Amino acid sequence: MSDHLQRGIAAAKARNPVEAVQWFRKAVDENPSDCKALAWLGQALCAVGERLEGTARLLQAGETMLEQRLPGEFAKVIEIIMQLQQWSDVSSALSLCRRAAEAEPRNGRVQQLLAVCLGQLNQASDALAACNSAIALIPNDPMLTVLQASLEADGHKFTDAKNHLEALLKQPLTPLQAFRANKELARTLDALGDYESAFSSLETAGALSRSVPEFQRLNPGLLPAMIAANRETFDRALLDRWSGTTFDDVRAAPTFLIGFYRAGTTLTQAVLDTHPDVFVADESSLLFEVQRELQRIDPTPGKLADKLGRLEKADISRLRNLYWSQARGRFGIDVERPVFIDKFTMNTVDAGLINFIFPDAKIIFMMRDPRDVCLSCFMQLMVPTPATIHLHNWATTANFYVLVMQWWMHIRELLTLPWIEIRYEDAVSQFEPTFSSILSFLGLSWDPALTKFHERAAQKFIASPSRNQVAQPLYSSSLERWRRYQPHYASIEQTLAPFVTEFGYNK
Repeated sequence: MSDHLQRGIAAAKARNPVEAVQWFRKAVDENPSDCKALAWLGQALCAVGERLEGTARLLQAGETMLEQRLPGEFAKVIEIIMQLQQWSDVSSALSLCRRAAEAEPRNGRVQQLLAVCLGQLNQASDALAACNSAIALIPNDPMLTVLQASLEADGHKFTDAKNHLEALLKQPLTPLQAFRANKELARTLDALGDYESAFSSLETAGALSRSVPEFQRLNPGLLPAMIAANRETFDRALLDRWSGTTFDDVRAAPTFLIGFYRAGTTLTQAVLDTHPDVFVADESSLLFEVQRELQRIDPTPGKLADKLGRLEKADISRLRNLYWSQARGRFGIDVERPVFIDKFTMNTVDAGLINFIFPDAKIIFMMRDPRDVCLSCFMQLMVPTPATIHLHNWATTANFYVLVMQWWMHIRELLTLPWIEIRYEDAVSQFEPTFSSILSFLGLSWDPALTKFHERAAQKFIASPSRNQVAQPLYSSSLERWRRYQPHYASIEQTLAPFVTEFGYNK
């Protein structure tokens, strides 16, 4: 191992990724075919926000490992495929998966990763074939059966999926395995029209979630406390602090696409991303990086609004420049399109922060019938986060929805930046007028390409459970879906009633 590589690894372990990148670059310059140095450089670049180059280096490392075929390196290729998935470069992960499968066609884990990548890119038939190959090579793996059923459901083979899941649930399973199986079974039963059994599976999954380690590690009080603090401390004077100020950004401020889970943000993203003058950052953590930088500027304990109130113009410029630096490192030249849209659904919680740092930004807020939102959230399998932890129980799903929407109704009256609310139902039933109004808000003209949004969406990775839905033409079966489960709304009816009325869904 070279001295440069050793120094880079030491810096990475010391949590100094910037220094690590410098040493790893020297190691690669010294030996461009050193796959270990390439892999370390790729990971370090991703860690500092240079994701575009980072994932390219990871792919290069994996391809080099396959070419060199050194003893014991194949396991590292599998690890790199998983890293590429982690950094949302599913296309590169798929490319490396295909090459790995050619090198070792009887490696079950490679077939499993191949199935996942293909599924994420909406290639359900090929994904299912790879999954079946993985099951043949690794029999009796419960999570592979869950994956198989999920892909079968994606391909509308609902009866096959149901049979596989019901057989699996008769076996001894861990809480996580049983949780995932019940979630997938509920989706399948819903598609088959067995709504009572579907809801029962969701309740079973909710009960199991309390024993799943990934959920036990999360703090359910984190977001409620954050929202309460924001509501207490953000006011019009604070949000108006930098209104009309000219900053030295090299481009126009972003537009933020927000709302609540399952309210239509992914559909809106898919449609707008088809416009030649628009780029949509899909569920990126750009604003999170801004908050981390804010903590470095002002590390003292305290509420967010208090920290913001102590910032000077130079600090705001620093935060804005960091945002764009991260965006360029992640998306490259696409950032330079006339309209950059940051789609991260739960940035709703940070609407006040957005207004303060980007008073020249715009907000598109998606809304949908609260009853459909809660049902879809309860039914959907989502990545464990401090927000999604609330969506495994019927009552807490409704309560969390109310908490977030109360915050939006409060903060929208204080915002100094332009914002619009768009109803999901209008986007589906009045497609062209609705999206024409959004384009007008963005200063853009209608483009016929928008009507073929599903064709573009089917060819790319979308980091949302809705990726399968937006890869097909518009359909109306998701409207008033809650009526199929109407008996179960008695327990949350009063909780949601004010919002059903406020948003005009009681007509």
